[in-house]
Amino acid sequence: MQQVDLNLLIALDALLTERSVTGAARRLGLSPSAMSRTLARLRSATGDPLLVQAGRTLAPTPYAEELGRRVHALTRDAVAVLRPTTNRLDLASLDRTFTIRAGEGFVELVSAPLVAAVTKAAPHVRLRFVLKPDKDAQPLREGLIDLEIGVLGTSAPELRTQLLFRDRFVGVARIGHPLLETGRVTPERYAACSHVVASRRGEFHGPVDDALEGLGLKRTVSLVVPGYPDAMRIARCSELVALVPRSCLGNALMADHAAILGLESFEPPVPTPEFSISAIWHPRLDADPAHRWLRDTVMAVVKGAYP
Repeated sequence: MQQVDLNLLIALDALLTERSVTGAARRLGLSPSAMSRTLARLRSATGDPLLVQAGRTLAPTPYAEELGRRVHALTRDAVAVLRPTTNRLDLASLDRTFTIRAGEGFVELVSAPLVAAVTKAAPHVRLRFVLKPDKDAQPLREGLIDLEIGVLGTSAPELRTQLLFRDRFVGVARIGHPLLETGRVTPERYAACSHVVASRRGEFHGPVDDALEGLGLKRTVSLVVPGYPDAMRIARCSELVALVPRSCLGNALMADHAAILGLESFEPPVPTPEFSISAIWHPRLDADPAHRWLRDTVMAVVKGAYP
């Protein structure tokens, strides 16, 4: 492709506006001799004289007259493209769809207040929630996902993250379960129960099993389901015990969620690691004012739910 100097476009716009080499030079901060050389380059590039002497002024050729309006519009658009972005954002007229990838628990407990906050500030914005079959970063890279909520589990080094809250595991069982009727839940009594495990990968073994094995104990996992809400539903109507994030049991916006589900919670009898729930996005959206507003809104809603 032939090289094109876009600086010539700006110079041509100045020349056609001023119709004077001296005036165009003054407008662009150049010397008259430099502007004369630029006019010569423009004549060579276009194959047209563009501006010819008419007394003490320069008159545009018919081709230059034809170019005038187009050149001005092109120059304006080129400058706008290369101008730094501003932080101005008109939420009242923002018309955009954001796709958020999150787990079922987040969607169940936080989506309603988040949609309410978004709709109040930006009535034309739409949210699309999609579930997390895995932690693949490619949908974020390709722009299929605008924001992900969850545990950072990818090695993609370029992703941006913002901590939303820290979570931990708790045990849940149906109200009236024998495990909860006779005092403190000990490692031995816990391991003696049958368990339902939530795992997207279908794994039977988890961190709690490592802790139990350190005490010479082993639990019986009778069922593996894809998500924590599934495990909670199974635990509610069976003798199985589940281990779920504390955030699944409700928050400041829905404090009695566990009781509504017919569940009681208890502290695991062995140590389990805390984990961080973060907002995750691709850096190409880092400076986008609308995306920044979405991130701030998610943060505000989550802080209200999990203070």
